Amino acid sequence: MQIFKDKVIIITGASEGIGRALALALAPYGCKLVISARNLERLNSLAKELAELGHPPLVHVADVSDQVECTGLIQACIEAFGKLDILINNAGMTMWSRFDELEDLSVLSQIMQVNYLGPAYLTHAAIPYLKQTQGQIVAVASLTGMTGVPTRSGYAASKHAVIGFFDSLRIELSDDNVAVTVICPDFVVTQTHKRALDEQGKPLGATPMQESKIMTAEACAQMMLPVIAKRQRLLITSFRGRIGRFFKIIAPGLIDKIARRAIASGR
Repeated sequence: MQIFKDKVIIITGASEGIGRALALALAPYGCKLVISARNLERLNSLAKELAELGHPPLVHVADVSDQVECTGLIQACIEAFGKLDILINNAGMTMWSRFDELEDLSVLSQIMQVNYLGPAYLTHAAIPYLKQTQGQIVAVASLTGMTGVPTRSGYAASKHAVIGFFDSLRIELSDDNVAVTVICPDFVVTQTHKRALDEQGKPLGATPMQESKIMTAEACAQMMLPVIAKRQRLLITSFRGRIGRFFKIIAPGLIDKIARRAIASGR
């Protein structure tokens, strides 16, 4: 993990969940962290914890759905550190409603704006600096980006877009030796589930997941570290996700049933 020493790393969605866990996991390896999210209070709480561990980060509030704020985040990083080595596109949002019960269709555009266009905006602003360092882009997608999942249609669409976008970008940037790593977590314990938008476009307020039965954000972050360090192209965090890629080709109906059961059971 010494590969991370002195690397300048931006993490979006760092105030909680995977982003927060990843910041805490990376800091001991001597990197220079830029943590970003919309909630300043939670960012400052994380920054205090990192500082107490001897690794104070740069805090920058930004909404990834806003292109101007995305550009501002990248510029703040360059002004502070003079370079950028790794951009981790982690910020995201989700939904929890059947499409035929969706009353507020703006849910779809909100999710696409945050989950797909946000990473695109940030990456576009970051590419000139990543080319200079022969750096790396990490996109936190989802297992849902590889298969359809009931009650998550808009979310699945956004994560399919993320995977297609970054798979394409990997080819475009290969001559510049900029690596692209896509992370596809299965269900993870995170506050995102509580803020999932319902059929009226309002946050659920309570998680529908059986949190004791799904992966913690800390465990997910630990799985991500070696994959990022080795500049690998893909991580699928669960066994059912890995075998599901192949069964989707030969037995797609089986994968549909597994997805339906996963949502029904919340695990």
